[in-house]
Amino acid sequence: MKVLITLTDLEPAARINGLLERERIETALVPAVDDLPAAIEKEKPDLLVLTGGLVDPTNVRVARQQLWDGCPVIGLSDVDDPLVIDRLRAAGFLDIFPKPVNVDEVVAVIRRTLDRRRLQQGTGLIGESQAMREVLVRIEQMAPVSSTILIEGESGTGKELVARAIHQLSGRRGGPFIAVNVGALPETLLESELFGHEKGAFTGAAERRLGRFELADGGTLFLDEIGEIPQSTQVKLLRVLEEHEVTRVGGTHPIPIDVRVVAATNRSLREHVAEGGFRADLYYRLNVLSVYLPPLRERREDIPMLVRRFVKEFSSRHERPFHGISAEAMQILTQYDWPGNVRELRNLIESMVVLAPARELRPEDLPREVREGGGLSRLLPVHIGPIARARENADGRGLEFILRSLVELKLQVEELRRRLDDERNVREHWIGEVHPGTVVGSTSVLPAAALEPPDSTPANTVTITPGTSMAEIERRAIAAALRETRGNRRKAATMLGIGERTLYRKLKELDLPESGAVAD
Repeated sequence: MKVLITLTDLEPAARINGLLERERIETALVPAVDDLPAAIEKEKPDLLVLTGGLVDPTNVRVARQQLWDGCPVIGLSDVDDPLVIDRLRAAGFLDIFPKPVNVDEVVAVIRRTLDRRRLQQGTGLIGESQAMREVLVRIEQMAPVSSTILIEGESGTGKELVARAIHQLSGRRGGPFIAVNVGALPETLLESELFGHEKGAFTGAAERRLGRFELADGGTLFLDEIGEIPQSTQVKLLRVLEEHEVTRVGGTHPIPIDVRVVAATNRSLREHVAEGGFRADLYYRLNVLSVYLPPLRERREDIPMLVRRFVKEFSSRHERPFHGISAEAMQILTQYDWPGNVRELRNLIESMVVLAPARELRPEDLPREVREGGGLSRLLPVHIGPIARARENADGRGLEFILRSLVELKLQVEELRRRLDDERNVREHWIGEVHPGTVVGSTSVLPAAALEPPDSTPANTVTITPGTSMAEIERRAIAAALRETRGNRRKAATMLGIGERTLYRKLKELDLPESGAVAD
């Protein structure tokens, strides 16, 4: 890992460089702003530290370019103005430290950033959200041991990527990684695929065949969609996990194996156990260690980073130039619910790169379903339990329609209740003084002129007077909460006493930017 440091301000640059060298972190120094693009091209740093001149248009362009290239940029600011600092963060800076800086604090941030970057490069998992940071830490903790792991998450969240990351970070990295989708195999072939078979074990078994467990000996076996495995095979799988030996179909002698099993499911196995479709003892045997992959709609702050990564990947693969994405288009991508999660986003970005016009991408260039913000409520399946499924088989499509109607009615009632709670919370907590601050969201595109300090200082407080409409009270309350939390939408939702999804809906209804950077 290499850190490139500019010498715009020699004193903090020398101190940061000395501390990083003491920690055996490779560094490189660039003396002038004009040399910066050439130095970046030559050194290919993993992190860039600008020690001054942050509002210089050249530095802003460099920071934005590095943002797209996936290289974080940290800046030391001569201006201690929250408005300017927040706008610099929006332009692409990972973090800003007003001078005089605490060099130890700067180095600590650099170290943590490099550790996360190293882990992301090793796993292929992208994201700076708190949820993804927790996933990465959990992977790092689980990888060195040999216990079985259960990965839970919706389809398209990257469960196989997590399994491969665990394998690559483990002591088994030199062994095989075998992946099998048990839900895609017919029941008649599943046992043969997993455990192997002897010659003549059944009609068509013309020769001995090794199963996936034997093929994965000394490595990792990834069992995807484990919730779909039939009951008859569950018993045999449990025995293999407990005895660490496998008996081929038609065989009589157990074969010792050394395999780490990582299983994945897009449904709740605990609920599946309660329904009687999955053995409790097998569930507990698989769930020694577990990791939950959140859906993309629960970590929206990672979407711009994923977009940039996929644009870079597909532009290179297809040799197609890409002229960027407007702030409005990026905001639409961030607000969309992505029922297909990262897989859906990746496929969309590939089509955008291939079909992109010779200009910056605008909202009208996005697919209609993305622009209209549909998807989640229409495309995610409604879970129907085993009893309902049995009745459905008996009664046909009529019962399915009734069940779905009841579910939709329940959701409408819950949404109405949430709206009433939101209004009550706003009245109780936000009538009175609101302390303003300004944050520009991470999806904003910042012109260089916008970085200049404002001509006037905003008022210290904004008072809501009698007669102010409810919509205006909500608008000011949400904007103030976002400013107070520096644009962290999850914290803002908690401060307001509402759900994060409700906050997104309110932002859309009240025509508020997600950052809260609005005038009161």
